Amino acid sequence: MARIVRFHQTGGPEVLRIEEVPPSPPGEGEVLIAIKAIGLNRAESLYRQGMYLESPTLPSRLGYEAAGTVEAVGAGVTGLKVGDRVNTLPAFSMGVYGVYGDSVVVPSHAVSSFPGNLSFEEGASFWVAYLTVYGAFIEHGGLRKGQHVLITAASSSVGYAAIQVVRAAGGVSIATTRKPEKAEMLRQGGADHVIVTGKEDLAARVMEITKGRGADLIFDAVAGPSLETLAVAAAQEATIIVYGLLSMKPTPFPLTVALQKGLSLRGYTLFEIVSVPERMARARKYIFDGLTSGALWPVIDRIFPLESIVEAHRYMESNQQNGKIVITV
Repeated sequence: MARIVRFHQTGGPEVLRIEEVPPSPPGEGEVLIAIKAIGLNRAESLYRQGMYLESPTLPSRLGYEAAGTVEAVGAGVTGLKVGDRVNTLPAFSMGVYGVYGDSVVVPSHAVSSFPGNLSFEEGASFWVAYLTVYGAFIEHGGLRKGQHVLITAASSSVGYAAIQVVRAAGGVSIATTRKPEKAEMLRQGGADHVIVTGKEDLAARVMEITKGRGADLIFDAVAGPSLETLAVAAAQEATIIVYGLLSMKPTPFPLTVALQKGLSLRGYTLFEIVSVPERMARARKYIFDGLTSGALWPVIDRIFPLESIVEAHRYMESNQQNGKIVITV
């Protein structure tokens, strides 16, 4: 029997159940993977609560990122063979597939090799983070050397990836966190400047750091009322990219400041990258080159066993983590 994680009703972490089901052979265009590690993402928490971009059909599986070895391939699958070390791309609907479990079937287009210098835990930790940042900064944001980049909620795995990408591009990263105890960890993780928003005036500190110019590119995971503060902290003709909704409160558009400064504001998800083959090819090369050279490295916070999946989700929602939360199987 295979162990999988499902939920039969939306709600808090306690709705997650580990269930035993007969193993499923891969169908046409599918791959069966023996899972070694699973990376957790905020999207899965929102999905479990019925608050994500897609709604679950109950009972539902969940999970985008995992790493393991190929157990079997379905008809029509090429380029993969039994025993290959692979990980999964966030390129499918969780309403159809999900990688929380010890043996999972996924579409072959969502299966990738990963650099041999990475462990299974690291292999389960990088696609969502680096695809999110690559699309925002490289494809859409036009990140250039010398630019100041403001990164909110920077202690997430995406936040650390953003700090690394800014450094690789020769930019200056300004990381924010609400918790003073995370500030030194962010500095050790490569942030050039850290603002503790619970103690410091964000806009004033950004202006001080940038000598009155403001941030050229703002990468926001929070949204909500704080967007108005980010607009004040922005430079003339800056771009604000919102990729998350941690606030869960209405997000007012800062019209007056946007008009005064000529700001560009856009919503963004990594699906803009994975759904376009040309963009995905560029992203894959960028990420693999960075992981191989050491310019990029997945930051893992804590590792839980599969049996502690409920505890792991509770920990994710506590906002204590610095980097990725990983499940081992």
